[in-house]
Amino acid sequence: MTPQDLHDDAIVIDGLIIAKWNRELFEDMRRGRLTAANCTVSVWEGFQATVNNIVASNQLMAECSDLVRPVRTTADITRAKEEGKTGIIYGFQNAHAFEDQIGYVEVFKQLGVGIVQMCYNTQNLVGTGCYERDGGLSGFGREIVAEMNRVGIMCDLSHVGAKTSEEVILESKKPVCYSHCLPSGLKEHPRNKSDEELRFIAEHGGFVGVTMFTPFLRAGIDATVDDYVEAIEYVMNIVGEDAIGIGTDFTQGHGKDFFEWLTHDKGYARRLTNFGKIVNPEGIRTIGEFPNLTEALLRRGFSETQVRKIMGENWVRILKEVWGS
Repeated sequence: MTPQDLHDDAIVIDGLIIAKWNRELFEDMRRGRLTAANCTVSVWEGFQATVNNIVASNQLMAECSDLVRPVRTTADITRAKEEGKTGIIYGFQNAHAFEDQIGYVEVFKQLGVGIVQMCYNTQNLVGTGCYERDGGLSGFGREIVAEMNRVGIMCDLSHVGAKTSEEVILESKKPVCYSHCLPSGLKEHPRNKSDEELRFIAEHGGFVGVTMFTPFLRAGIDATVDDYVEAIEYVMNIVGEDAIGIGTDFTQGHGKDFFEWLTHDKGYARRLTNFGKIVNPEGIRTIGEFPNLTEALLRRGFSETQVRKIMGENWVRILKEVWGS
């Protein structure tokens, strides 16, 4: 089986895409043979603005139903594969949209939200992000984790502080994830996770999606798809081949204003970080180039079974554990 044949046959899941949603992007997802993706519909938005984002996304998906389909269950991921479409999982990168209402968790689950990151870089009512002093999971946060467990929404800890992450991992009765992170063992950065943190989440039944965001990769903006694979291999050697997947953090189609919004607290307050030039690794600059990742993994010496797991099978298994279907 050629690398392209393997890629075409495999379940391919991206654990985090925050691109500019339009038909052109969905067409590129099909070029990349993407089976499903966790697509961000909320970061700094509150309840009402997030609902508005979901309404707009529902309308776009309806207009592009020849290319994409909504995902509520892992069976929907299988259907997407069979139909030759990309399944869209709605996800948040911040629990901010829950505001102070535990009941909103179930409301968003009913609207199709399957993965929620507990904090985005800074403090919220749940806990603390990775860019400020970490006070850990709040009492309200414990209630939110319990409710997310109950309704079947996965807890994501990618941008979350180390202490808050540890306490969510211990509090949650269902597996949690870093949907998109890199190891600080290859590059020290507030957004990267230490070997100990990676080991801890895996030992507690959790999951790690490896990102390719070049400011966090060892080679920076000079990175290639092979540098991305190096990071995947590094993480797999810590967490094992069953607890690892892909979470690219594709920002395809966005410009400077978008990154200004992302890198300021609440989208407008203090600056948290400055990425400089944003460019994806050579060889996987666009979602349409996803087959190059399968080829690079094989070239690195990963087995066909390992490649299938990394590219999507592991995500399906862990999501089924959390969603219950």
